[in-house]
Amino acid sequence: MHDLSRPWLSLLVLGGIHGINPAMGWLFAVARGLQLRDRRALWRAFGPLALGHALAIVAAIIAAAMLGRVLPLAVLRWVVAAALLAVGLDALRRHRHLALGSMRVSSPELATWSFLMASVHGAGLMVLPFVVGTGSPLAFTAPLIHTLGYLTVTVVLAVIVYEKVGLAILRRAWINVNALWAVALLVSGVLTLLK
Repeated sequence: MHDLSRPWLSLLVLGGIHGINPAMGWLFAVARGLQLRDRRALWRAFGPLALGHALAIVAAIIAAAMLGRVLPLAVLRWVVAAALLAVGLDALRRHRHLALGSMRVSSPELATWSFLMASVHGAGLMVLPFVVGTGSPLAFTAPLIHTLGYLTVTVVLAVIVYEKVGLAILRRAWINVNALWAVALLVSGVLTLLK
């Protein structure tokens, strides 16, 4: 049982780490609430953000499963590791963000934005080392576990910033979360190669 709990816990923690990044959605939720001067707008943002994040992970798992049909497992691990390393190095080199013209977007547009952001930041890639070659139900539950960690941290941060702290915290206590995530991608790539 101990061996089974580690991947679940790791997926949950990695989702939480992803949720810390303001570029992954909590800042967007806060901005919508502040712009509309409505706490409900903040809360309405969380569902689409979580859906888009989970769909990015599902898409990565499906792509890996399709590649796994034509590539031996060892080669697939190398492909996943190479992708993690490439995205991690690219993220260290430059920070890409997808811009929206306005905070006034529909729920489907917000879910699409979240899907694209999670894809660009490698959320699905980060899950693949846990599911590739396992043949376990983890491939089906990984998007839910990772997204639960992501959503929990996203909600907590958004509510604290919206209700108590305000956006001034970004000027006073800013850390480069993108760089931390890039390093996490690189470490995952190396660990995947060592499996």
